[in-house]
Amino acid sequence: MNIQWRKSSKSSGAEGNNCLELAEYEGEILLRESDRPDVVVRTTRAKLRAFLGGAKEGEFDDLA
Repeated sequence: MNIQWRKSSKSSGAEGNNCLELAEYEGEILLRESDRPDVVVRTTRAKLRAFLGGAKEGEFDDLA
């Protein structure tokens, strides 16, 4: 499985491993933590779009 993981330029940590990584594979969106690459969550573009919209509007700011 050749997956091209992407992470934000805002990722931090000494090794750059304090981040979430996203990829597209066979029509699904994959999400993982850089320090736990063996745990992968699969979702759809529509669900990711809804989540990102809420994040942009500050709905999860209390968790950060």
